[in-house]
Amino acid sequence: MSLFKRLSWACGLSLAAWAAAAQTQPPAAPYALRHGDTLQVSVWREDALQKEVRVLPDGSVTFPLAGRVEVEGLDVSQAEQRIAAQLKAYLPDPVVSVVVTGIEGSRVYVLGKVAKPGPVLLTSPNTTVLQVLSQAGGLDRFAQGNAVRVLRASPQGPELLPVRYNDLIEGSQLSTNVVLRAGDTVLVP
Repeated sequence: MSLFKRLSWACGLSLAAWAAAAQTQPPAAPYALRHGDTLQVSVWREDALQKEVRVLPDGSVTFPLAGRVEVEGLDVSQAEQRIAAQLKAYLPDPVVSVVVTGIEGSRVYVLGKVAKPGPVLLTSPNTTVLQVLSQAGGLDRFAQGNAVRVLRASPQGPELLPVRYNDLIEGSQLSTNVVLRAGDTVLVP
């Protein structure tokens, strides 16, 4: 078999495997709005009803005529419906558009012995602790890698999730590479 045919065959297998993997992954959940996010809200054919708003710490936005509207935890289409419902008292059939223009509410915090402690923006729903520690510049030489913890708020109270950083770097204890949620705090002793 010629080199070209072998390469073509290998590429075909790779594409088939990639396509099969892409079909088996569940669709991503819609983005849930969080406090700190910035939204551009507009009403079709109502030029005066276009405004950029920020989701407040109580989970609401304030929009002309609609007043205070709870949007935290909703996806964009649910927020559009909720704002439209409150506008119906003033407009016969409002068509509302909501566009997320800033995801500032999707932050985690990194504290302790890293190069750059502070907030890190989550740009993917599957961001792991290793990825965030990489964005924070990695652990400094005095950090206790296998004692890293993720502090997470839950309905039952705060949780501490173990992260075995040194083991992860060596390719073991992969289950401790926690997928982070907005509001988590990564503690590096």
